[in-house]
Amino acid sequence: MLNPSAPAHKERQYAKVELERRFLMSRVPGESVGRVGLLDRYIRGTRLRLRRQQGDDGSVFLKLSQKVPRPDGRPGLITTMYLDEAEYAALAELPADVLRKVRLSVPPFGVDLFAGPLRGLVIGEVEFDDEAARDAFTPPPDAVTREITGDPRLVCAALAGADAGRIAAALAAAGLTA
Repeated sequence: MLNPSAPAHKERQYAKVELERRFLMSRVPGESVGRVGLLDRYIRGTRLRLRRQQGDDGSVFLKLSQKVPRPDGRPGLITTMYLDEAEYAALAELPADVLRKVRLSVPPFGVDLFAGPLRGLVIGEVEFDDEAARDAFTPPPDAVTREITGDPRLVCAALAGADAGRIAAALAAAGLTA
């Protein structure tokens, strides 16, 4: 996977391949060993996500990420920069679609529990170190409704700013239920 926006010979510099699988889940698949609150701002007209991440211990991390999907919609490249409060505040002024969620750490899953109009939607993702591990992974069938890796209707950038009706329509069109 190469970044089409980068200059020649720098298509992979500064970015890493995002090896993950995503699942629509019927429930949290076990006990959580950690929890963070996430406020994501998907800057309109870009592939940029501004994130405020706050742990239960009060720790806060501020990040700007660019996600470049593969042509088939599956995860591709991700580039992330950590920001200070002033940088975050400046970027937070840009028009954006907002998504709020809590991420539970339920190894090997990161399980997102959405807030607002998406309340009740549960999406789990698993990140991998290599393609063989990604391809060999078998999720627990009693907790997973369907794999949604690469479904552009259910990536968080598409969910940001969406109302419950639009999400219900997207789920129904995909033959899914939350």
